[in-house]
Amino acid sequence: MSEKSTEQLADEVLKKYDNESNTINYKGFMAKVVSAIAITFSVFQLYTGAFGVLDAQLQRAVHLGFGMALIFLLYPTRKKWLKSGKIHPLDILLAILGAASPAYIVLEYQQLVLRSGTVTTTDFIVGGIGILLILEATRRAVGKPMLCVVLAFLAYAFAGPYMPGVLAHRGLTPEQLVGHLYFTTEGVFGIPLGVSSTFIFLFILFGAYLEATGLGKFFIDLANAIAGWSSGGPAKVAVISSALMGTVSGSSVANVVGTGSFTIPMMKKLGYHKNFAGAVEAASSTGGQLMPPVMGAAAFLMAEFVGVPYIDIVKAAVIPALLYFTGICLGVHFEAKRNNLKGVPRSQLPKIWTILKERGHLALPLIAIVYLLVAGYSPMRAALVAIIMSIAASFVRKATRMKPIQIIQGLEKGAKGVLGVLIACAAAGIIIGVVTKTGVGLKLASALIDLSGGMLFPTMFFTMITALILGMGVPTTANYVITATIAAPALVKLGVPVLAAHMFVFYFGIIADITPPVALAAYAGAGISGGNPLMTGVNASKLAIAAFIIPYIFVVSPVLLMIQATPVEMVMATVTAVLGMIGLSSSMIGYLADHCNVPVRVLLFVAGLLMIVPGSITDGIGIVIFGSILFWQMRMKKKKAAIAG
Repeated sequence: MSEKSTEQLADEVLKKYDNESNTINYKGFMAKVVSAIAITFSVFQLYTGAFGVLDAQLQRAVHLGFGMALIFLLYPTRKKWLKSGKIHPLDILLAILGAASPAYIVLEYQQLVLRSGTVTTTDFIVGGIGILLILEATRRAVGKPMLCVVLAFLAYAFAGPYMPGVLAHRGLTPEQLVGHLYFTTEGVFGIPLGVSSTFIFLFILFGAYLEATGLGKFFIDLANAIAGWSSGGPAKVAVISSALMGTVSGSSVANVVGTGSFTIPMMKKLGYHKNFAGAVEAASSTGGQLMPPVMGAAAFLMAEFVGVPYIDIVKAAVIPALLYFTGICLGVHFEAKRNNLKGVPRSQLPKIWTILKERGHLALPLIAIVYLLVAGYSPMRAALVAIIMSIAASFVRKATRMKPIQIIQGLEKGAKGVLGVLIACAAAGIIIGVVTKTGVGLKLASALIDLSGGMLFPTMFFTMITALILGMGVPTTANYVITATIAAPALVKLGVPVLAAHMFVFYFGIIADITPPVALAAYAGAGISGGNPLMTGVNASKLAIAAFIIPYIFVVSPVLLMIQATPVEMVMATVTAVLGMIGLSSSMIGYLADHCNVPVRVLLFVAGLLMIVPGSITDGIGIVIFGSILFWQMRMKKKKAAIAG
């Protein structure tokens, strides 16, 4: 497959499975108009980030106005209009209205404050139009599943008197609903859009500049140098490069396409089955949203919802992310051993010191952002400094130096990159507004506990199913908002630490991207590998088995999240959990030191679980079972080799 055809395939896959990439590619005058709006948007965000944000509602209104104008210009009413490259008059009108409805809040801000929630006829009309435009923008940029969820909550707001039992409420009039959703900071302009208008935008802009410097190619080359020579080398390259890319990318599908267009053909060439090759990339790329320091957008929302500094979220995610990627790496290693797949000869691989010498400076902004977050800087300040550093770092060598036009294009790309998250946050604000106005969140949390008989594990199971179902079509950001509003309180009521409860729903919202039957990251991986999407999803779920188990563990024992744990406890929990991942991965693949039959795989699975669960007794039993199997297999393998020799 030629480089050109690989790029074309990657672009087709991205547009097919990533709704945010289905934009019109303008030329001429309209291209300049869209670029000007996007660049102005980024400049506004940088200015307020550097010199202080506006009042909450003003900052969020300007943010939403820019976002909706761009969405209606870039995402056409009908997908068949994409190929024309031309703007439809209807979309121009909607773009103007999309900018004007939030602008009304900016222009009338003082009067709105003085009216203290009293909604005039003009307010009602403008707010109603604004909500309808948000719904349409959600349909275009995010997709119909998200739209259906929002419409269901809006319907509930009106249908309260007709609802059964615990879900019943007085119902809201249109005026009450519009006033609450559009003219307070508890609806559209609530916490999600607030986080989008501050932290998330700047981190996405940071990612755009890192990508422009060629950091992605650096990660792939570095991963090749580190692991390309080992058993199943290209598959391990996919895991390492996707983990590294995950530090700056919050999109599973975009990560699959970005690194998978290089790694999947390499894996197939080595001998991996196409379904497994696509699964490796899908599982690895999905884990990118779990990978500190720059996790998915939902992680910033979690910091606000839980009420802790973002660095606390990062610290809590370190050990689970380590276990997640360790599990995938072990899975591909055992698969390579099982099928006797070799690596790439060292002579064909780049040298690690050469890569670091030539392009290692590109990683300095990532190191800087970690330092700044640990040092206590706000995420906004850390992101601003990192953006400046990413541009400055590119100038260290001529080969990586960014041209002035690339710096300007970075502003445009950053603005376009935030649109899906922005409108998902606005739509999620509608859901939160309905929940706070009707009290349905507490009602559903109580219903969930009643359904589970007041027991923790059934409650966690139902919460997991809810997150996975929502994740079939709802982006991670909105998925997290919904489950954090409805399901996380149920876990907290049962005594789970707040951070652990929110991390639980966060995890399952993310791995929905690889959970069949609707697994967008797996579909994207299959699109590049030519494999079966369903089997790719099944293989990806097996590789990512840690993500289905670890959340249950850290809810029961938050040591893995560094909550109320001593350094010794954390080290012991991490070491035994890594051993547990070896047991689980070998069980999933069917190979440890040698091929495993079904009873041995079951024992390995049990041993793995016991070692992951923090506790000296469980660790001891798990280590004995695992060690016995490993010793027995190594001894039998040695005997076979002696007989064969």
